[in-house]
Amino acid sequence: MFKIKYCFASMLFLFGALAIAQEESEEKKEPGHYNQSKFKQLYEEFATPNTYRSASGAPGPDYYQQRADYVMNIELDDKNQKIYGEETITYFNNSPDDLEFLWVQLDQNVRAKDSKSPLRNGNGVNFAYTAGNFTNTYINEPFDGGFNIEFVKDAGGKPLSYTINQTMMRLNLSKPLKSGEQISFSIKWWYNINNHVVGRGRSGFEYFPKDGNRAYVIAQFFPRMAVYSDVEGWQNHQFWGSGEFALPFGNYDVSITVPADHVLDATGELQNRKDVFSKEMMKRYNMAKKSYDKPVLIVNQGEAEAAEKGFSEKKKTWKFKATNVRDYGFATSRKFIWDMQAVKIGGKDVMAVSMYPKEGNPLWEEQSTKAVVQTLKTYSKHTFDYPYHKAISVHAKNQGMEYPMICWNYGRPNEDGTYSDRTKYGMISVIIHEVGHNFFPMIVNSDERQWGWMDEGLDTFMQYLTEQEFGKNYPSVIAPNDKYPSRRGEAAKIVPYMSGDQSFISPIMSNPENVYQLGPNAYGKPATALNILRETVMGEELFDHAFKTYAQRWKFKHPTPEDFFRTMEDASAVDLDWYWRGWFYTTDYVDIGVKGVKKYYVSNKPTKQMEEYMASRNLTEADLPPLVYLAEEDSEDYDPALKGKSPTESSQNLKEFMMDNMTEAERGKVKEPKYFYEIVFDKPGGIPMPLIVEYTYADGTKENVTYPAEIWRKNDAEVKRVLSSQKELVGIVVDPKSETADIDTTNNAWPKKEEKSDFDKFKENIKG
Repeated sequence: MFKIKYCFASMLFLFGALAIAQEESEEKKEPGHYNQSKFKQLYEEFATPNTYRSASGAPGPDYYQQRADYVMNIELDDKNQKIYGEETITYFNNSPDDLEFLWVQLDQNVRAKDSKSPLRNGNGVNFAYTAGNFTNTYINEPFDGGFNIEFVKDAGGKPLSYTINQTMMRLNLSKPLKSGEQISFSIKWWYNINNHVVGRGRSGFEYFPKDGNRAYVIAQFFPRMAVYSDVEGWQNHQFWGSGEFALPFGNYDVSITVPADHVLDATGELQNRKDVFSKEMMKRYNMAKKSYDKPVLIVNQGEAEAAEKGFSEKKKTWKFKATNVRDYGFATSRKFIWDMQAVKIGGKDVMAVSMYPKEGNPLWEEQSTKAVVQTLKTYSKHTFDYPYHKAISVHAKNQGMEYPMICWNYGRPNEDGTYSDRTKYGMISVIIHEVGHNFFPMIVNSDERQWGWMDEGLDTFMQYLTEQEFGKNYPSVIAPNDKYPSRRGEAAKIVPYMSGDQSFISPIMSNPENVYQLGPNAYGKPATALNILRETVMGEELFDHAFKTYAQRWKFKHPTPEDFFRTMEDASAVDLDWYWRGWFYTTDYVDIGVKGVKKYYVSNKPTKQMEEYMASRNLTEADLPPLVYLAEEDSEDYDPALKGKSPTESSQNLKEFMMDNMTEAERGKVKEPKYFYEIVFDKPGGIPMPLIVEYTYADGTKENVTYPAEIWRKNDAEVKRVLSSQKELVGIVVDPKSETADIDTTNNAWPKKEEKSDFDKFKENIKG
């Protein structure tokens, strides 16, 4: 009988609470509103799924992508710093649409004398300039680095009509290219190669005045097909400089002619190795293919220094073929030292390669190929086995840029060969990052011009995982017992950006040309968001499976942000709309704290609030089943005699209930709490996050509880939790390990911790 009455009491309180809420709402009569919940579905933000892209985030049954094959003959003129090329492009229209014209990218036109790119920024005087930037901006005549198009011809050799609009060229077809058809055409061109040290270009040369040589890192060097897709149609946004590249996949057959004393490597597999390698180089190369523990020098420093002194008048042509790549790059110089090492990836051998002038040593010979090896291993583990046969890291001053199978990276020691930890870690990190770009976006081929974070953010996240594994696998490189000092990825490191002036912060879901701070926006914040998602929200097992699913679904394809968001949920069964909305679509920040704590004890007496409730409904205690009450300490309901007593000692009703409904054995296992606390957590920040709490008790023990982010789903401002314990609670800390990027930790503790101001700390230091 008691059990029935007890359940009835619960129902009575529920209906009573609803009645009170109804009365309050009738008094206020607030106007209605749209769904303002942070947890509402992202239907308004997402594109509608279709047969090209499914609601699961996977390619749909009608997904298609175009293909562009290239046959190129390139010559680099080292004396005059010019590059000449003739290419034949075969374009396959795999779309369901008939195309009236084609768009070709002319990215080097961003360096043309009449380029509008330098005119688009409305900034004033900077606080400081690098010497090269100042010279290039205010002293030098504008560099004329744009394409000079000599002809565009169709497959029959007849001129093909074209129109150039800044960095885009439209080919005006005489008749539409129908669905399923292909077309071939040729372009002949040349341009002046820029000094990338002065102008900070992604491509160009570095001049070495001591020996009169140049080292070339060449990319965006040929007219390239734009992407045509189900999402954008033609992706023909102009190249202004920050928004990088959107490119179709294809096959490349490339011949590159350079001075005979240069060494060269490039995207693709070298076809005439015996023609361009000496016998000694071939011998060393064959050794490198079997060397899995350390690099083998193909060209050593002594040989590179000897080559610096001669400037051959002869030429040598290097021939490469690449299958299913989206772009092409190469590096060439007589100054290059060259090393290679084999690494096992998924049962096959991949060559990890480094090229660098003597100015990069000893640092590059010590660390570069190690970083390449670790990158291939870690990225392959979390995505898919690296599919190409090599990955090349090329040393170039102030560079950090990526292309299929090849990238250029900074990190130069002092002239005497010494270097700081900052230089060492900076070099290792940029190599990991740029080699990692082989996966995002060279294979998982996102649209960089629209969504910079989809390659930079995902790559920076993977860079963080790789750096930490590098530190474990090469402990001699870092200080003993230290973690690798990753610059980005950990939650606390994004706090200064997220807590900054909102006038200079953009949502991650912004075009890279339109953001104020590209580094934090496209690299740091998305990488941190993914790291928190992995370590704190989803857990590593669920996250890693979903992330790998995304990579494998979209390798050698063109994903959108929605494809990523949907796949992460589809493969994990974790609803993340609230997370994408807060971290990616807004500039909100995380700030969660402890607002207050109240202590309660069990009592048989009705509290004042209960008495008011009964009076409002003409009820007495006799009308209700036996109830148990919680009385707040130091309130008018509180009886000091209850302090420290167990619930059954304080409430006869509870004691009788347990006697009637539990066996003696069950009662013997019960641990009755003596303390009850109502804790109010508030959320001044806009992003809901899991509520991570550390409770500390009087005996010194601690308890950690993580409440899911959904705790905020009905009240975005504050929530309450009741904690029952046999031990007295003496401390509460929210986010004790700084896992959520909370921008203000002054409200994270109870009792509130007095934090000294910067001025107080300064005074203490002065006294010290």
